[in-house]
Amino acid sequence: MLVPPEAAWKIVLAIALGGAILASAYAKAPRRAFPSSELRRLVLGALVLYAVGLTSSLTHHSVLAVVLFASGISVSALAAWLSRGNDSGGGPPRGDEPVDEQPPPDPDGVPRFDWATFERDFQDYARRRSPVGSP
Repeated sequence: MLVPPEAAWKIVLAIALGGAILASAYAKAPRRAFPSSELRRLVLGALVLYAVGLTSSLTHHSVLAVVLFASGISVSALAAWLSRGNDSGGGPPRGDEPVDEQPPPDPDGVPRFDWATFERDFQDYARRRSPVGSP
C-alpha cells in the first residue's frame, strides 16, 4: 500500500505536530519557571499565527495557511511546555537540592507548647519578683 505524495506530507506533518503536543505534555519540565510576561507573548504570537493562517486559508493560499497553522501549534506547544517550569520548591526535591531530614513535630508543622513547664516557670518568676508598691 503506497501513500500518494499529496497525502504523505500531511501524515508526516500530523505526526510531527502530535509529537510536539505530546512532548509539551510529557517531556521533563524546565528547571526554572519562564516569566509569565514572556509566556503571554508566546501565546499572543501563536494567536497571531492562527489569525494570519485563517486569513491565508480564506484567500486560498493553502500552503501558506498550513505553514502558519503548524507554526502556531508548535509555538503553543512550546508555551505549554515552558509554563510547566517551577521555581516555587513546592514539589519533591531534586537530586542536587538538600533534603530536610527532620519531620515537623506535628502534622500541621506547629510545635507543641508545654503548658505545664510554662506554668511552673511563670510561678517561679512571680515568686522572685517583688510586688509593684514595695521598696
